[in-house]
Amino acid sequence: MAAACRSSSHCGESNSAFRFISRGKTMPFKSHGTLALLLLLTLSLCFADDDHEMEEFLKREYSLSKPYQGVGSASSSHWELMGDAMVTTEQVRLTPDMQSRQGAVWSRMPCHLKDWEMQVHFKIHGKGKKNLNGDGLAIWYTKERMQKGPVFGNMDNFTGLGVFVDTYPNEEKQLAAQKKRYTPRTQRIFPFVLAMVGNGSISYDHERDGRPTELGGCNAMVRNLKHDTFLFIRYIRRRLTVMIDIDGQHEWRDCLDIPGVRLPEGFYFGATSITGDLSDNHDIISLKLYQLTVLRSKKEEEEEEEDKITIPSVDNIHLLRLDQVEEKMSGLAIFFTVLFSMLGCIFLIVIGLVVYSHWNENRRKRFY
Repeated sequence: MAAACRSSSHCGESNSAFRFISRGKTMPFKSHGTLALLLLLTLSLCFADDDHEMEEFLKREYSLSKPYQGVGSASSSHWELMGDAMVTTEQVRLTPDMQSRQGAVWSRMPCHLKDWEMQVHFKIHGKGKKNLNGDGLAIWYTKERMQKGPVFGNMDNFTGLGVFVDTYPNEEKQLAAQKKRYTPRTQRIFPFVLAMVGNGSISYDHERDGRPTELGGCNAMVRNLKHDTFLFIRYIRRRLTVMIDIDGQHEWRDCLDIPGVRLPEGFYFGATSITGDLSDNHDIISLKLYQLTVLRSKKEEEEEEEDKITIPSVDNIHLLRLDQVEEKMSGLAIFFTVLFSMLGCIFLIVIGLVVYSHWNENRRKRFY
């Protein structure tokens, strides 16, 4: 799903192309074939309908941007700081490049939007070398707020959505200490972006970098870059889409796209970070929330009203877990699987040769 372009310069070429088509504009088409003309008109109408189906509006009360006037401890402010977080003229720094720090910024008002998208402008930088930095930051839409904890500075067993920019490979380091390695299929490159939906009883597995509970993710080399880095989170028609723009090309790259994600209204947006023995500067430059106005039929509205969401969940979550179950096979199990498969093949070949030898011998005897 392509991200909608803004009035600012942050608009990728792919998005520009999408908007060009969606307005119904087409390049000159010299062919006079009736079928081709009808097909072209149909596609133009379809794109035009999609463009008019959804509108978006910046919700300033749920957004955070310079000069950060709505951030502070006053009851009139829209955003509240926690822990080691501090406001500067250029960013909200969740944690400095120092050990054992954690900080957060949380919206004071619950969000009651049915469909929305969040554009996050962030920066992660520090003096640590590759894989000697940590731990990352998280963007939240949760029932709870202002709770310190081990999950990138937020509480464990949270209720809602968490999108994590994980910069330290905990599981990989543990495997290396045990003289083990990932298989090529399960190898990851860090930093890594992943998403998780919690219902209040699901724990984030920090030692395995969240693999058992993740919905999906992608690698994202976001540390110490000279250009801007962005994270895009869209929730529309119970579909969660996460994209990133980290290459300085103003183009969104797909990270994950999951249907059947059920998030209740009335939760809080926030951003948190934590450092341990390793550290980084984790900065939020802006959080911009857009309300998406999506046309729904009367039947769709009635169905959604009857199926009111109260607890976060994901449809067919077991299907997303299949790959993770397969990943649990140890290297030894894979070795024996391959070994017995090869022995089985050799056994079948030997049996085949014996049968063929007897058949050939009997065939030769018939000629005498």
